[in-house]
Formats: sequence, C-alpha cells, structure tokens
Amino acid sequence: MEWFTAPDYWLSRLVFQRALAAVYLVAFLGAALQFRALIGSRGMLPVPAYLRRVPWRHSPTLFRLHYSDRFFAGCAWAGAALAAALAAGAADRLPLWAAMLMWAALWVLYLSIVNVGQIWYGFGWESLLLEAGFLAVFLGNERTAPPVLVLWLLRWVLFRVEFGAGLIKLRGDLCWRKLTCLDFHHETQPMPGPLSWFFHHLPKPLHRVEVAANHVTQLLVPVLLLTPQPVAGAAAGVMVLTQLWLVLSGNFAWLNWLTIALALSVIDFSPWVTAPALPAPPLWYEVLVVAVTALLLALSYRPARNLFSRRQAMNRSYDPLHLVNAYGAFGSISRVRQEIVVEGTDEPVVHRGTVWRAYEFKGKPGDPRRLPRQFAPYHLRLDWMMWFAALSPAYARAWFDPFVERLLTGDPATLRLLRVNPFPDAPPIHVRARVYRYRFTTWRELRATHAWWHRTLVRDFRPPTALARRASP
Repeated sequence: MEWFTAPDYWLSRLVFQRALAAVYLVAFLGAALQFRALIGSRGMLPVPAYLRRVPWRHSPTLFRLHYSDRFFAGCAWAGAALAAALAAGAADRLPLWAAMLMWAALWVLYLSIVNVGQIWYGFGWESLLLEAGFLAVFLGNERTAPPVLVLWLLRWVLFRVEFGAGLIKLRGDLCWRKLTCLDFHHETQPMPGPLSWFFHHLPKPLHRVEVAANHVTQLLVPVLLLTPQPVAGAAAGVMVLTQLWLVLSGNFAWLNWLTIALALSVIDFSPWVTAPALPAPPLWYEVLVVAVTALLLALSYRPARNLFSRRQAMNRSYDPLHLVNAYGAFGSISRVRQEIVVEGTDEPVVHRGTVWRAYEFKGKPGDPRRLPRQFAPYHLRLDWMMWFAALSPAYARAWFDPFVERLLTGDPATLRLLRVNPFPDAPPIHVRARVYRYRFTTWRELRATHAWWHRTLVRDFRPPTALARRASP
C-alpha cells in the first residue's frame, strides 16, 4: 500500500519520538521521587486502600497484581531508564516489533501509575502523555517509513488540545471575550515562573494582544492543521511559538513541551533535509495500524461531541486506558491569588505570643522575597494541589489532614517534598495553616522592599493541630 507511508516525515517522527521520550523521562522521575509521600503505603492517599475501593475495570494497572513501595519504585525507575534509552535512539537500532514493544512497555508502566495516582494525577497532561504515548507505539522506527494514519492521529490530538482550550475560554470567563484575562492570570496562575512578575507588569494593551493572539492560535490556526503543506506546517510553527511564550510565562509541567512535540510532528522537514530510503513496512504492521486507527476514530466520537457541547468538559478521559481524551484549560480565571501558608511551633501551649515558623514549598509562593523558580517540565504535585486547596477546601478534603499529620511526625518522605523544614531536629508540636492574599509587588515596592510579593492575612485554613495523645494502658 503506497499510500500507507509518508517518507518525507522521517525527521518529524524522530524529533517527536525523542521529545516524547524525554517527557516520559521527566514524568517517571517525578513519580519515583514523589510517590512515597503522596500515594505510597504510608502516603497521604495510599495505593493499597485505593485498590480495595476501586474495581479493576475502572482502574487497570500492574499494581493489581502486586503492590509494595519497592515494586512501585522499581516500575518508576524502570520507566525512567526505558525512556532515557528511547530518547537516545535505542528503538531505531532494533527490529520494528522490538521497538514497538519498548514503547508499549513505557505506556503500560505510566498508565499503571496514573491509574493509582488519584487526585495527584488528575491533570490533563497525564492523559495527553498517555494518548500520545499510545500512538508512539504504532509510529514505527527507522526500519520503516512513518505511517500516514498515525501522523494524522497525532494531528487530531494536537487539534483537540488547542481547539478544546480555545473553546473552553470562549465559552467560559467573560474576561476572555473582553481580552482582559491576562491582567490577572500571570499573577494568579497555579505556579508562576521567574519571568511571571515581569509578564504581569507588561502594559495592559499588550495583555490584550496576548489574549487576542491566544484566540487566533487556539481557534483559527488548528483548522489549518487539516490543510496541505506548507500551510499545515506553518500553523504548527505558530503553535510552537505560542507554547514557548507560555513556557516563559509560567510553570505548566510538561503540557507546553508535549504540545510542542506534537506540533513538530506536523512539520515537513523534507525541503531542508533529504529523507533516507526506507523499506516498505511489513503486512502485519499495516494491518495493525489500520485496526488501531479504526478503534481510535470510533472512540473519538465522545471527545469530538464534547468540543461542540455547550457543557464542554475540560481534561476528561472517556476510558480507563486514556486512549482518546478531552482537553482544555483555564475556562475561568482567578482575579485574586490566595496561598496557604503552613506553619509549626514547638511550644507545648499555643498562646497570643506563640512563635510560628513557616514551611517553605519548592515551587508555590511562600516567602515574599523569593523569586518564583522554573520547574516545568517537572511537575511538583503537592505544590499544585496547594493552589487548588486555596481556591476551595474541598480540593484538600482527602489529603490535607494526612499531610499535617505527617508534618507533626516528621515524616522524611513528606519533608523531602518541601524546600525548607523549619524543624530539622524534631517535629513541631502544633501545625496550623492560614490563607493569605498574595499579589505581585509594584516596581516601586520591589525597589523599596526587595520583595516580589505582598501578602495580607485572609483567614485560618486549619487551626493549630497537635497529634492526639494515646491513652495509657
């Protein structure tokens, strides 16, 4: 079948697969380094308890067969090693079937983690990584030319990511239609980056241009992905530039980088780089790709319907394998930034003059004098959930009390998720949490105070809490 392959896209495939493997590597490293405190056997939301509550069909995972923290760590580190090998091009040195097995193993390992990750893994970029990772299984390697059907499925993913995000904004907060959302968003986004303060202080007319450009990129440009080259490639190039702007302005884990990888798979590099001669694919591979394409097109019905629904859902998976999903982000924008500050004291009795010392997180704002750091594509899951908890205590109902308990016991795994533990010698006796309003300082305030943030107390989030005393035998 001559129509089956697109040899001119051999470099597009190589770039996409290397980038995807790099994102996988970051994701597995994050899982290996953070899971014990979040979902480990003694974590805030333990995997064993979750598996007892949820049936197999709703959460297929290798951990149904066996779970221990050592086994989870082994899976995460094995995934990281496999991703590093794929990023280095190991799959291109193997037969086609072996390369496909490597990509399939990577997908199964990460699916197993996501399906027990609970609220910590409820982000849209988890499904995006799994959906793109599943397609990578069938994209082939240097032993064959890229299959046209899989390349079009990658465009379909990219279209849904961008167009879904554009529609959710157009249907959502009025500020998107009034072009004023970025008057607030650089300041109130979940995890600002080191340049966010400067983006926030851009002139307001430029913020209007940012929003208008966003609408063009997410609502008009995606349609051009369906056109012939070089228009489709130019549209993908515009998306790459837009995503790089977002990389500079904030921390959105690997969402932007994976979107860039998808966009690069659309660009035809053949006018600049000569494609090598590649052999025709085997028949079994052609049959498999056609069958998988038919399956994914059938499953695409619900995500496609969601795009045009007045009740469009953001970041929704329609099957437990995350094969075809709905995407979207920031349909509504916070006008005010609230942050939870967690403090402890070693005084046995809390009184008016009690001295409280703050725990500092790695990514989320805390110390007003600390410039936000760049962490993306790495995902600080606890820091992100603290942002959601500040919006509404309902986001923290399941895990915040266990978090406080682990601070009171000085749990090493939990403390490793933090930047500063103010009680290095012994855990505190009491822990409390308070909500502050944070805003970026002005240029004048920055020069006078050297502080990037100004904060004012809003309310208590959790009153002073101590460990319950055990009754004497």
